[in-house]
Amino acid sequence: MSYDAPASFKPANMKFRNLGKSGLKVSVFSYGGWLTVGGTQNGQIVKDLIKCAWDNGINLFDNAEAYAAGNSEIEMGEAFKELKLKREEIVVTTKIFFGTKREDPNQKGLSRKHIIEGLKASLKRMQLDYVDIVYAHRPDPSVPIEETVRAFNWCIDNGLAFYWGTSEWSADELKQAYLIADKLNMVGPTVEQPQYNMFHRVKCEVDFMPLFTERGLGVTLWSPLASGLLTGKYNDGIPQGSRFDNHKDFFDSTVKSLQSDEGKAKIEKIRKLTKIAERLGGTMTHLALAWTVRDPLISNCILGATKVEQLEDNLKALDIMDKLTPDVLQEIEDILQNKPEGAK
Repeated sequence: MSYDAPASFKPANMKFRNLGKSGLKVSVFSYGGWLTVGGTQNGQIVKDLIKCAWDNGINLFDNAEAYAAGNSEIEMGEAFKELKLKREEIVVTTKIFFGTKREDPNQKGLSRKHIIEGLKASLKRMQLDYVDIVYAHRPDPSVPIEETVRAFNWCIDNGLAFYWGTSEWSADELKQAYLIADKLNMVGPTVEQPQYNMFHRVKCEVDFMPLFTERGLGVTLWSPLASGLLTGKYNDGIPQGSRFDNHKDFFDSTVKSLQSDEGKAKIEKIRKLTKIAERLGGTMTHLALAWTVRDPLISNCILGATKVEQLEDNLKALDIMDKLTPDVLQEIEDILQNKPEGAK
């Protein structure tokens, strides 16, 4: 299949939020390449997924140098090119840390060398002149934080990125980055990309709260469905072809944990939550996704669908968002029983 005309952006019923305190507007749901693009999904299906995302109002596309050892960026870049998406209409992100050749000590981490060379390599793979956001994919205690801050600011000053952020950094690590940036009169992190879902809450709901209010930190969260657990598909075992089945080594400990008392308790909670979702006119998937973006402090939630119909279904969460009234949210809390101490 080829696409003759450039795709024109039509927001559909998508909702948009500023990325933290920045002026960048991002769709409340985005599409990401982790474990899908360039890994299990290649070629035409990638183009179809990105077109589906675009047609449904998604303007943010998330990637990383480490995803499928760089192949995810190649596949996504080819899709942008074939779909003729206007560069100024899409928000593209990538992450630097793990590298694609991990045996070389200088082709990973957050040294000035790897941040700049790694980002340039990512841009080449995606056939882009710049990304909108470049992330430090993990903290790197082996590198002085000042070197990392300076390197990301160099990328911004030289037109390789508009903003920089972090992924899976602690609140204390982010505070250090802000203090260094303030001291040097440089730009600090605009956004953090943490794991956040109904079963993983402390960092976003407690640890980062001062950074939301004092620094205007934005959030683009990953694993909103706990790698599929919150869809309910694993309530009765591991279906063939599911994420847990396709990536057995990666999710081995997670699968084993489902046989524990804690794992069985989670499954029981999902069964109860499913009844709320159905009452609201949706599925457990829709409820779990809508729940993650219930707070306007959360800028964006990354989706990782492997099929067009799955992505289209995920986006029905938009219809559930406005139904999450205070009473419904309290019902959910009564089932989860895991609200972190100190959360608002």
